[in-house]
Amino acid sequence: MSVVQQKVVFVGTIASSSALDRLTILKGFIAIENGKITKIGSTEELNTNNTSKELLDFKKVVLDENQLLIPGFIDCHTHAPQFPNIGLGLDRPLLEWLDKYTFPLESKYVDVNFAKSIYGKVVQRLINNGTTTACYFGSLHLDGTLSLVDSAIKHGQRALVGKVSMNIVNDAGYYNDTAKELRDVECFVQKVLECKNDLVYPVVTPRFAVSCDATLMSGLSDIANRYGCRIQSHISENVKEIEHVLDVNPGCKSYSEVYDKSNILNDKCIMAHAVYLSEEEMSLLVSRGVSVAHCPASNTRLRSGLCPVRELIHAGLTVGLGTDVSGGDSSSILDAMRRAMDVSSHLEMLDTSVTRPALNWKEVFYLATLGGAKALRLDDKIGNFEVGKDFDAQLIDVFANGGQIDKYDYTMEGNEQDRVSQLLQRFIYLGDDRNITQVYIKGRKVKG
Repeated sequence: MSVVQQKVVFVGTIASSSALDRLTILKGFIAIENGKITKIGSTEELNTNNTSKELLDFKKVVLDENQLLIPGFIDCHTHAPQFPNIGLGLDRPLLEWLDKYTFPLESKYVDVNFAKSIYGKVVQRLINNGTTTACYFGSLHLDGTLSLVDSAIKHGQRALVGKVSMNIVNDAGYYNDTAKELRDVECFVQKVLECKNDLVYPVVTPRFAVSCDATLMSGLSDIANRYGCRIQSHISENVKEIEHVLDVNPGCKSYSEVYDKSNILNDKCIMAHAVYLSEEEMSLLVSRGVSVAHCPASNTRLRSGLCPVRELIHAGLTVGLGTDVSGGDSSSILDAMRRAMDVSSHLEMLDTSVTRPALNWKEVFYLATLGGAKALRLDDKIGNFEVGKDFDAQLIDVFANGGQIDKYDYTMEGNEQDRVSQLLQRFIYLGDDRNITQVYIKGRKVKG
């Protein structure tokens, strides 16, 4: 991992979103000092005397005509300990898949050496895929999950890390006594905060209401409030899951109410999935400030359902994207973007009476960047290119050697703005890690 370049200016095509329906593609420059964006402007402005003098002692990086600078991707929901199972067991429904594949694997992370051997690869894989920020579920184990924190720090990734909490008995024996769990979570939060690393944050992480009772969740909420932590969990992913939660919580009329009664729902809470929320539940989550991580790959692979993201956004919910490995079969947010468009298109085709259209490529680009930053309450620092924000970015070479995108002796009609817009569109639909030639996190080059 390289040191932070103190002063650098990138010159070329720069793409960034400021809202779901506002994508800006600029031919110009972006200047960075000590990891923060200090100036953005057009090519014409760069060539003025004042600007050229101002940037005289900056290292200059000039992109070629087929390269783009875009914000880093943000993965709002993934399970770091599950990566060794990626691509396995995806012919089973959620609860069966958890019992057979997930809990036996996660139990192995009691061995810290095993955890270390896995987590370094996980963090490197995500960075290679352009994921500059990841919101991780760890395992039930204090020391094992601290090794995930260590891996994120070592590789310079921006990471939100949660030690998973569970106290309801299961056949795999993968749960904790309530008092021990609360002690371990508080210790985990304290140890992460003691690292004093401005890229890594602790997240309080009740797995879901299937594996946590009200006593544990209320205690976790108290810890989160005491330390100002974010909270993450799962909600309304699968029909059988919802039925089970309501069966064991007969005093609640919805999955959301189960969490709300334990004070889990607040403006620092992100919930994965949200496939089957009622209008009343959407309103409750909006009123509490809860955001959603949309995980289209796992929802499809485990046949959980088709999440109506357009409806969630229309209701006022903040939405980001998650890979949800290993329920999801790809650790790439590019893949999540494509799957999100697919799911949205399928819903549109299934119900032609719906007037709101499917998500398009510009909108999923927003969800993968600024949308994710907003969902994680990090949009004051990252998510797009604005003066004062940290420089989390990817340098994209659309026609990279050995990549999926071939260059032909043919171009569509249009001006230069059309041409560079088409480059981004090609990358979103066809690109992969081979097109991501450099990755920066807070100005530090972590790939390339």
